[in-house]
Amino acid sequence: MLAVSLTQAQDGHTVLLVVNDASSLSRNIGDYYARRRSIPQTNICHIRTTEDEEISRDVYNRQIAAPIAGFLRSSALADRVLYIVTTMGVPLKIQGTVNMDGDSAAVDSELTLLYLDMKRGAPHVIRGSIPNPFFGKKDISFTHPHFPIYLVTRLAAYDFEGVKAIIDRSLQARNVGKFVIDEKNSGEDSADEWLHSAAVFLPKDRVVLDTTTKVLYDLTDVIAYAGWGSNDTNRHRRFLGFHWLPGAIATEFVSTNARTFKKPPDSWTIGKAWSGPETFAGSPQTMTADYLFEGATGASGHVYEPYLAQTPHPELVLPAYYKGRNLAESFYLGIRSLSWQNVVIGDPLCSLGKP
Repeated sequence: MLAVSLTQAQDGHTVLLVVNDASSLSRNIGDYYARRRSIPQTNICHIRTTEDEEISRDVYNRQIAAPIAGFLRSSALADRVLYIVTTMGVPLKIQGTVNMDGDSAAVDSELTLLYLDMKRGAPHVIRGSIPNPFFGKKDISFTHPHFPIYLVTRLAAYDFEGVKAIIDRSLQARNVGKFVIDEKNSGEDSADEWLHSAAVFLPKDRVVLDTTTKVLYDLTDVIAYAGWGSNDTNRHRRFLGFHWLPGAIATEFVSTNARTFKKPPDSWTIGKAWSGPETFAGSPQTMTADYLFEGATGASGHVYEPYLAQTPHPELVLPAYYKGRNLAESFYLGIRSLSWQNVVIGDPLCSLGKP
């Protein structure tokens, strides 16, 4: 009975779709997703704000948070909605100081706390991060008011066709394929233990685990990937060359992989230097959108430096996804903090189904 209860409430009536009317891209994505996922028109929130990826805190408060909260209240959807989906064309990140006590954040991570803010009638503390009450609660259904947050994901890729592809793939997801887990094996990183634990919690015949210093490339039938991305000093290729199955997800320990969803030049590749030709959008690190471009259906990323402990824990994310949790719940089970730098890309309702 527990397994059944954990996978209920996965339909369009539990989703709030956010569209920026000032962006034709956002409107087109919203229209496509609403049709494909049967999102009721009453669950589509239209806002009007800049298309810039980076915004000020004031713009976030006035043009994003306030109108979404107002819509949820006026539509009597605050308790029914579990998941909020933003669309490319809605701003991505809020500028500010970037440190453990900073006030920069991902727009989506701030929106997770909108439920709590509305119930308390007061905004949450902005500086630093706030513990995610859903973190690690792998045996409990995600419901309100038990978890006074929304799970927020984003429909984004390098272009409209890319977003359509991840939506289509989400509807084709099946519980087949390999969970690819690539440790760095530097002898000094505790996160390798998280990767190793992820492998232990999954069926052995479904896992490809590498514990050496080599990088796994060119694998087929991949349903999930967890690794170090460009923080593995032995990785020199921008793309892993995987054949991704519909529904496949990716997560990695990389600080700036969701810094932008603008497409780099084809000639660009990852590097180590933080200045010069190895950088794109201010960083030489891997790009979350590259995994989607290559064929993944969902992925996690960070808009600014999250610090290692705040990156998604694969030992929670991957087993939850294997057992039938949807994409949103699987990722947020493994995200320690909110009002922070994390973004989750993909259809929140995407699920592999029970094994």
